[in-house]
Amino acid sequence: MDQIKTAMVGTPCQIMAATKINKYSDITGGSPIDIKIGLFCMENFSYTYLEKFLKQNNIEMYEIKEFRIDKGKFLVNLIDGNQFSIPISETNIFTRKNCHICTDYTSDLSDISVGSVGSKDGYSTVIVRTKKGQKIINELKEKDLIICEDLSDKGINLLKTIANNKITKNQKNIQSRERVARQVLSQRHVTEETLHTQSCNCQFSNLEADVISVGGCVLCGACEYVCKSNIIQINDRKPQAYGECDDDCHACYYACPRTYVSTEILPEDIDSKPFGEYIEIMEVKSNSINGQDGGVVSGILMYLLEKNIVDEVFLVGQDENVPWKPKSFVSNKVWDVIAAAGTKYSTVPIGFKALSNKSK
Repeated sequence: MDQIKTAMVGTPCQIMAATKINKYSDITGGSPIDIKIGLFCMENFSYTYLEKFLKQNNIEMYEIKEFRIDKGKFLVNLIDGNQFSIPISETNIFTRKNCHICTDYTSDLSDISVGSVGSKDGYSTVIVRTKKGQKIINELKEKDLIICEDLSDKGINLLKTIANNKITKNQKNIQSRERVARQVLSQRHVTEETLHTQSCNCQFSNLEADVISVGGCVLCGACEYVCKSNIIQINDRKPQAYGECDDDCHACYYACPRTYVSTEILPEDIDSKPFGEYIEIMEVKSNSINGQDGGVVSGILMYLLEKNIVDEVFLVGQDENVPWKPKSFVSNKVWDVIAAAGTKYSTVPIGFKALSNKSK
């Protein structure tokens, strides 16, 4: 593998996949992902069902200017200036049910986590988790590229409440699934030795039985990316294998964020920590870009590229042929970061799809 360094922006499950791919690089082949920026995430949405829902409310995708989640509501701002909104509690009709076994709200395994919950208008809540992440934030502060303030007690309490709600709700969902014999492997606390014992003979057929067929797949694209024989494909549907696995290849099973996760990656008491393990929490606004929720993610990515801290970033833009259909791509251009700014509330095999189109 070459020495290219890539910055990733992703949801908790995507960050988990990136972590596992690199931890088990001798099995998966690894990845160029060097910096992980995680997003706060309660759940993700299906493009197909979101489009269908909006059509039932006389809204076409091409009429939409912006999607937002704010103060407990899912907001659709239209090009003509009108707005459509529903409570978050009513989004279940287009929510991906596979998200309902995840207890990670703040992307615990990232270097820096970013979200809008808890911070005031125009700012983002930022959780710094690693020394690498802290160095980036400190450099941005020193160069006056960001404004940092303490997150208020009210903001911290709100964030804690929402994170704990996700943990509690989805722990119940896990218990419900397992009562009907749908095992949820990723939420089991196992040792590194147990993980290898359980995974070392597993191939795509096992991944299909243990994750995909029982409603655990989140379409992150990790299995497709690490597949050494290139037989796994994700084309707007669940992963499919078109051919036979190579003998003694277990890459997809190790890379999947919904198979076993060892306590070396996530400590056994992680669900008792609503923010995960971290160094500091703050609210931040970017001085380099005016964007949604303070432009923090875009500001960080621009800085990483401009200072050659990474060679490329992977982003989510829109499919040029399908309005608001998310499409991942890799770029080393600052203007691509600016153009891709904003949130896409839909499923996309972020990053890994784009990376799989490059030589690994």
